[in-house]
Amino acid sequence: MGKLDGKVAFITGAGRGQGRSHAIGFAREGADIIAIDTTAKVDSVPYPLADADDLAETVRLVEATGRRIIARNADVRDYAAQAAAVSEGVKLFERLDIVVANAGISSPAPTLEMSEEVWQDMIDINLTGVWKTLKAAVPHVIDGGRGGSVVITSSLAAVRANENIAHYAASKAGLVMLMKVLAKELAPQNIRVNTVHPSTVATPMVLNDATYRLFRPDLENPTRADFDEAARTLNSLPVVAAEPQDITDTVLHLVSDAARYVTGTTQMVDAGGTL
Repeated sequence: MGKLDGKVAFITGAGRGQGRSHAIGFAREGADIIAIDTTAKVDSVPYPLADADDLAETVRLVEATGRRIIARNADVRDYAAQAAAVSEGVKLFERLDIVVANAGISSPAPTLEMSEEVWQDMIDINLTGVWKTLKAAVPHVIDGGRGGSVVITSSLAAVRANENIAHYAASKAGLVMLMKVLAKELAPQNIRVNTVHPSTVATPMVLNDATYRLFRPDLENPTRADFDEAARTLNSLPVVAAEPQDITDTVLHLVSDAARYVTGTTQMVDAGGTL
């Protein structure tokens, strides 16, 4: 018996990183998966985004668990594309129980020096894109009449200030009140809504030159080892970065019946980063 037997989950940003980890983890616990990611290029993002091969690998890994998955190329900024992917999945699997709004980007820049494009892309993807995910998917959970769970990926940055991420921090902080309002609105339908707040996680969004420079502005060409030295100081526990599976473990708990009375909360997975 899996924790999610018979349930269906919609996951954004599922091509790699935390999204892929969530898809595989949910499938291992018995869920079928509706997954999206985008191959669209975002010029303001200083590292390569997921591609079609990444999403295909997620499909392969989920199917290897014995569960079903439908995966589509859809940008979270495109409400119609998200709605079409969700509707196709619900038609195939005949239900939707879980929504994980995970997709996001990072593009460090000084607050008063970043371009309008850098600011707007961040808000459009990390905040407005999440709202579009919820608008496209949650009505299907309501229509099921069985209750359900929504988890939104926020960040330690929503509660701890650091330089050069004002747009990122603003988007992630905005998700907290979006979550709380939606949790209150959906409580009568027995649908729970929570945010999860990771510290640094070892994914391509973090392990890239732009992030290394963010953490080590004192060096001209910082390396992964230089990043590790600085990142370790963020956490009270003696770790540099969490693994995607560490976040999946918390998200899996939140969407399972073990957390049936947990709603409207901010779940920190930050290795003591707020202490």
